[in-house]
Amino acid sequence: MSKKDLGLYVHFPFCPRKCLYCDFPSFAGREFLMDNYLDAVRMEISQIKKRIMDRNIKTIFWGGGTPTFFHGEKLKDLLCYIKANFLVLEDAEITTEANPETLDKEKLEKLKEAGFNRLSIGMQAGQDRILKSLGRVHSIRDVEKSIKWARELGFNNINLDLMFGLPDQTLNQWVETLAMAEGMGVEHISAYALIIEEGTPFYELDRQGRLNKPSEELEREMYHKAIDYLKSKGYIHYEISNFAQPGKECRHNLIYWKNEDYIGIGCGAHSSLDGQRWSNYSDISQYIDSIENTRSAVDQIQRICVPEQRFETIMMGLRLTKGVSKSEFRKRFHNDISYYYNKAIDGLKSQGLLEEDSDNIYLTSKGMDLQNQVLLYFMD
Repeated sequence: MSKKDLGLYVHFPFCPRKCLYCDFPSFAGREFLMDNYLDAVRMEISQIKKRIMDRNIKTIFWGGGTPTFFHGEKLKDLLCYIKANFLVLEDAEITTEANPETLDKEKLEKLKEAGFNRLSIGMQAGQDRILKSLGRVHSIRDVEKSIKWARELGFNNINLDLMFGLPDQTLNQWVETLAMAEGMGVEHISAYALIIEEGTPFYELDRQGRLNKPSEELEREMYHKAIDYLKSKGYIHYEISNFAQPGKECRHNLIYWKNEDYIGIGCGAHSSLDGQRWSNYSDISQYIDSIENTRSAVDQIQRICVPEQRFETIMMGLRLTKGVSKSEFRKRFHNDISYYYNKAIDGLKSQGLLEEDSDNIYLTSKGMDLQNQVLLYFMD
């Protein structure tokens, strides 16, 4: 089987301020390590390129943290370094996450010059009061300015990240947020429910009973409101939490949802390649020291057996509204989906949770709401 093209993820673990809900490997107050970190990232790139020198890169995604916390010229230099060391396809999707308070027109111009063709901006909510309660630094005005500058510079593929199920958030406020995001004319909208993660300030507040979360019923209503509203405005609901104008689906994230190969660079980054998965140290200093001393930042390595690969292909693929392609599954695993999962498929279809057509199995709307229970069928 010919080797498929890869996605490349680069992690930037620095933030002006840590959001109260965030459990990603990101840190505030560590700016003194930023230059050393970029040096370590370059060293990791020079090492990993030997392993993937025969593979094309079809998507690049910079996440964080806040990649745009770095100076624009340094971001431009790093992307140029990546292009010089990897076989980046001419039509590659190249995305950076960006927080509005870290953007200005000059920085966006540097990103455009470097070759970024997609922005993912963390809007989160449409009310400044809610943004402040989340620990966000930006205002709605900052979001509007960022999009205005980006459009003036020719960016024609912009995502806005939104969150619902937030403390004290009402349904009307969520609808207002959706309308505001859609009104900005962006090509892609991600809508994520708040998850309270252990180790975050929100987790501690929730444990003390001081976090006024919406009920589970209200959260579900918010989710379905997003689906109905955005579909009515011409967006395609193509993944559980993601909506795009036709042809503007996030190609990088589709790599994850289709359980394809990708490489992660930077502290806390994960990689999946040829049936092997590994992750880097999640502490910045440990990552830098490890790269400098051993030329490797790998913390954990895991071999993924074929049955686990099959299950993960189902688990991730059923996040997509198109579901899992039966022909692609057969090509990858040399047998029909029904050979492995006929009992699960029949059982879920009988309950109205799953449907299939000539080439796909996919969840119904009811199945999407009960995805965790659905996956249990495929684990038997």
